[in-house]
Amino acid sequence: MIKVNMESTLRYIGSSSLHQRIAIKIGTLEGENVGYSYEKLIEQPLLKFSGMYTEKTPPLKVKLQIFDNGEPVGLSVCTSHKHFTTRWSWNEWVTLPLRFTDISRTAVLGLTIYDCAGGREQSTVVGGTSISFFSTNGLFRQGLYDLKVWPQMEPDGTSNSATPGKCSTAGVSQMQRLSKLAKKHRNGQMEKIDWLDRLTFRELEMINEKEKRDSQFLYLMVEFPQVFIDEKLYSVIHLEKNSSSALTFIPKPKIVVVPDCEIHQENLVERKHHRLSRSARSGTSDRDVKPNAIIRDTLNSIVYRYSSTYPLSSEEQDIIWKYRFYLSSHKKALTKFLKCVNWETATEVRQALALLENWSPMDVEDALELLNSTFRHPVVRWYAITRLNEASDEYLLLYLLQLVQALKYEPFDESSNFSARSPTERKEIFQSYEESSEVQYDDLQPDNAGGIAGNTTEGDIKNRYHSSNANNLANFLIERACKNPTLANYLYWYLSIECEDERSSKKDLKISEMYSNVLRRFLNCLFKGTPEMKATHAQLKEQQHFVDRLVTLVKIVAKESGNRKRKTEKFQQFLAESSTSNSTKFNFNHFGPIVFPLDPSVQIVGIAAEKVSLFKSALMPSKLTFRTTTGKDYVAIFKHGDDLRQDQLILQMITLMDKLLQKENLDLKLTPYRVLATSSKHGFMQYIESVTVAEVLNTEGSIHNYFRKFNPCETGPFGILPEIMDTYIKSCAGYCVITYLLGIGDRHLDNLLLTSNGKLFHIDFGYILGRDPKPMPPPMKLSKEMVEAMGGINSEYYNTFRKLCYTAFLHLRRHANVMLNLFGLMVDASVPDIALEPDKSVKKVEDNLRLDLSDEEAVQHLQNLLDISITAVMPALVEQIHKLAQYWRK
Repeated sequence: MIKVNMESTLRYIGSSSLHQRIAIKIGTLEGENVGYSYEKLIEQPLLKFSGMYTEKTPPLKVKLQIFDNGEPVGLSVCTSHKHFTTRWSWNEWVTLPLRFTDISRTAVLGLTIYDCAGGREQSTVVGGTSISFFSTNGLFRQGLYDLKVWPQMEPDGTSNSATPGKCSTAGVSQMQRLSKLAKKHRNGQMEKIDWLDRLTFRELEMINEKEKRDSQFLYLMVEFPQVFIDEKLYSVIHLEKNSSSALTFIPKPKIVVVPDCEIHQENLVERKHHRLSRSARSGTSDRDVKPNAIIRDTLNSIVYRYSSTYPLSSEEQDIIWKYRFYLSSHKKALTKFLKCVNWETATEVRQALALLENWSPMDVEDALELLNSTFRHPVVRWYAITRLNEASDEYLLLYLLQLVQALKYEPFDESSNFSARSPTERKEIFQSYEESSEVQYDDLQPDNAGGIAGNTTEGDIKNRYHSSNANNLANFLIERACKNPTLANYLYWYLSIECEDERSSKKDLKISEMYSNVLRRFLNCLFKGTPEMKATHAQLKEQQHFVDRLVTLVKIVAKESGNRKRKTEKFQQFLAESSTSNSTKFNFNHFGPIVFPLDPSVQIVGIAAEKVSLFKSALMPSKLTFRTTTGKDYVAIFKHGDDLRQDQLILQMITLMDKLLQKENLDLKLTPYRVLATSSKHGFMQYIESVTVAEVLNTEGSIHNYFRKFNPCETGPFGILPEIMDTYIKSCAGYCVITYLLGIGDRHLDNLLLTSNGKLFHIDFGYILGRDPKPMPPPMKLSKEMVEAMGGINSEYYNTFRKLCYTAFLHLRRHANVMLNLFGLMVDASVPDIALEPDKSVKKVEDNLRLDLSDEEAVQHLQNLLDISITAVMPALVEQIHKLAQYWRK
């Protein structure tokens, strides 16, 4: 034994006598997430999608590797994946692949921190650090260490490492000195005084935190193991295997790990508790129970503050169940209550369905949530349909795109083998409807559409509302579409595009067959219905034929040699000669009248060949001028070779937001132009007479000059009519807020358009939900040219613009549930940016809404975003690069 000060003893054992594997505890990672420098992001643009750039505490993992003389020894090991909220804390022992007896005197532990957010194949290195296993005196390290993490560097494992965890800088040496003193105190080498120790260690924590903040580095806390023999602490000194040991030590036998076969099974105690609290006997006592003030505040917070995506804890579910009768008068509480039900327990289901009838009817917007994949019970879904039946056709049209997607979550007959995935097969639907009598219009009338009858058992309800050969949501959509030609028009095209999705799996094949079956039943219902329905059926057949012939013609033009001008001339020639030529088997000069698929309120009778042109983009979309029955021309763009479903979704959301804002008496002069995907490879877009902001600046010099050119006014602001400036300010505010909420990226002056009456609007939505090919995009899409047109940041117009942004943001936050519900129904849709991370698409919109903030805090948050966006330097640099690229392209 060796005597030391304070009359304590130092017990030691040689490393060659220990045959246990070494375990290192990974504790916490402290410090500020500073992200990446501008130079690093420019060098590696993909880093802007990393968690360290987009999140405050992204998911990280730590890789541990043993080195000897710079060479790795054994395999590396990693910490388990964890989700962090406010700080990085693993608190996990990681066992290394080597034993104490195998560790050499010069061995070094290298720790690398990886950013594993986003599910990328190759994780991004956040930083690295290293520390030797043995101190300069040959003692194996024990206890806690704060290791400095070197950003974007991996440990090299040498004795003179470029990434040392223990540094000799002034700030860190102070931390090391205090750490050594604290270790002596823990080891009993200092006298312990309780009241003084508490004050001292609190001061030590403050000093450590200050040093870490001032250093602008991350610090990883690790703990080396302590060796106890007969409950006494021993130090480990390095001894080679062939050295004589002064102490013979017999290690304890290893712990035998036995797998727990019940680890993933239901907790029987919790199950017993839930069954007792939710039994039929408790229904009588719960009926009259009233919450006190504290519980009432908790219930109000759950019902009115939690978003539709917020997961409820078991305690919150129990509170909602206990006070379900009290909550039955709150229509907003119904979805929360249904989430608390265990649908595999018959007694709970019976109680829930009995209460569903007497619950205060929920709003139509909230009923959309009951149609997602979470709720599978047929009665719950039928209840949602009865609420949707209260919606007008105008509002139902706003949700139709998502309702068609919700058919995927409905039970359908898997024995059906009918599918149509191409235009040719789709035409066969029209030819086969006469032979089918599967669904008649009268059969689609719901049983007691007003609600659910009382005193019913689950079996009775299944018999009444759920048939193995019927899809309730499909019947509802068919019934409403048969009564409204506009709904019928869009339902046909939404179903058609789902029928042709590629079969990537057996499940996708069944879904495609289900859509084909619904489409056939829909057309059959139209054909066997009233004269108006038969007319609608005939119009849909003509539309399909027209689109097929137009696609054939566009393909012929695309195969023509020559430049864009040459192809435009050939296109015009083909259109003019279509009345005599048989190449397309369709007369494009005069036909119909045909209801235009993009806008069913318009009937087209021909295409003006002399007005057709092709755009400059790679796919050369066609600008077509249609003659209508009213004598007015209708201009639309037909794109072939592009999937318009993402644009279609975004324009639908913009239309919805415009309706919601106008419902609050706030008209922001938005331009939600129409988009319709008629296939996964082509579709129509409404053409709005406008010019890009880039072209305005090139030809007129400024936005003011452009407005003065069309709407001059000597007494108006900047020589422009006041109503034009008012429209411009409002449209800028509307699109700034909406593009922020939807995370629309790739913004430049070529996809910002201006109309002569002052409206600004966005086009080209190839990047949404936070994706952006440009480095460091600003949170708000607000360019300096837009602000200059308002008169600068100190002008009254700019102040008005900010106030409109705040007002629009607050209004849309109050309607957050309907937007989240609609995105929730699109998670399995074939929309590229949603398909990348389906489980995060709704979360991204919710994060932008910042529902965790009060109205005052939300206004402050938006104000900060506007300030950051205006002062951002990178967007201006990227815009100059984009201009240069456009110049060389021309």
